[in-house]
Amino acid sequence: MSNLRGAYVDLAVIRENVKVLHDLAKNSEVMAVVKADAYGHGLIPVAKAARQGGASWLGTALLEEAILLRKSGDKGRILTWLGYPQDKWQECIDLDIDVSVSSIDIASEVIAAAKKIGKTAKVHIKVDTGLGRNGVMPQDLADLTKVLEEATAIGLVEVIAVWTHFALADAPSSPTIVKQLEVLDESFKFVQSRGFKNLMKHAANSAATLTAPHTHFDLVRPGIAVYGITPGGEVGKASQYGLAPAMSLKATATLVKEVPAGHGISYGAEYVTTTDTKIALIPLGYADGIPRIAGNKGPVVAQGKKFKVAGRVCMDQFVIDIGQLDFSTGDEVVLFGDPAKNEPDVEEWAQASQSIGYEIVTRLGPRVPRIYLNEI
Repeated sequence: MSNLRGAYVDLAVIRENVKVLHDLAKNSEVMAVVKADAYGHGLIPVAKAARQGGASWLGTALLEEAILLRKSGDKGRILTWLGYPQDKWQECIDLDIDVSVSSIDIASEVIAAAKKIGKTAKVHIKVDTGLGRNGVMPQDLADLTKVLEEATAIGLVEVIAVWTHFALADAPSSPTIVKQLEVLDESFKFVQSRGFKNLMKHAANSAATLTAPHTHFDLVRPGIAVYGITPGGEVGKASQYGLAPAMSLKATATLVKEVPAGHGISYGAEYVTTTDTKIALIPLGYADGIPRIAGNKGPVVAQGKKFKVAGRVCMDQFVIDIGQLDFSTGDEVVLFGDPAKNEPDVEEWAQASQSIGYEIVTRLGPRVPRIYLNEI
């Protein structure tokens, strides 16, 4: 490996994961969620691969990412949902990007933007059915719908969908799912009763796509599952569903040396060698997104054998104690990848960091180049 460090993203795996998700929700369209730079995997290459795998929609949180997708040449349906007052509403509407509305304030911004450029805004009404985050409260839906009715009547708005997000989809047995679906159904019927036709309904994130077919409706919105990482909770391992991890994080050892027994390793000497041994210096640190809390815990594979970070994760580097392993400066280590290849998976790093897989991949910094495999 010629790279000092790199996150290798297999786009063939992205394509296959989307196909698997499409098969699981075969009566629904698939929106591949590519927010947060495609969960750290790289927005444009992943979006292209997701389209090739069968995603008829792409989803982003930030408007600017949706705009970037469209300007990259993507011609399919895109939904973006986390806009703010004076955000880039005009540009989204002009580029035929669907936007989400959760309040009269945002609806007014969208309508004003549509009026200014003389083009109809495609709107999804998000309802807070119990997550307690983004979304209009059911008791405020009538007022919001009235504003959208008036804008629809003069051609400034087309309401495309009513949608929501589950609070506990990673716990399929939770009664909250049934309760949220009841609120969504009531909200959907109310919006229909106001004269809006051909509405879509969508709710399913990765966990619900994998485990709750009764929530699939017209569209599913898998995010973390696209990347072959489990949503956690009761869902189990991603491999159970035929999904594979798309990213592997690797680095080249910059130094291998022998140290005696009783030698402290790195700041604070939080690891002390118990025998004469060899240590390897790995050029990844918390400035690259390696969790500092994973000191003495984070798993690393060298020459097919698993080791743990020895001592603290520093800003630019950490150390592993490799015993008498036949390993030299310039040899490769794997922090995470495919467990089918005897590599640690993202979930192991999440456990070592008291976190979740989502955070492990999205926190990888710009010093870690994304290297794409099987691009077509």
